Amino acid sequence: MYSNELFGLRLRELRKLRGETQQELAEFLGVKPNQIGEMENGRKASTFAKLAQLCEHYNISADYLLGLTDQPRPLLPVIGE
Repeated sequence: MYSNELFGLRLRELRKLRGETQQELAEFLGVKPNQIGEMENGRKASTFAKLAQLCEHYNISADYLLGLTDQPRPLLPVIGE
């Protein structure tokens, strides 16, 4: 079941695993850094367009970010696997 809080936790986790700052992710998405903080804290939701960008950027299924699965499946196969 979807919740802004779970989406935010998973977004923060993915961003930190990539070693990105909120500023860097904000620049990639074309938003202000405080909007990334609001998403990560569960106070703001993402648009469908931004969700698609996040999935491509982190190579992760939308199902995982949306909390519909706990398995972080990649969108595209990782080369060498």
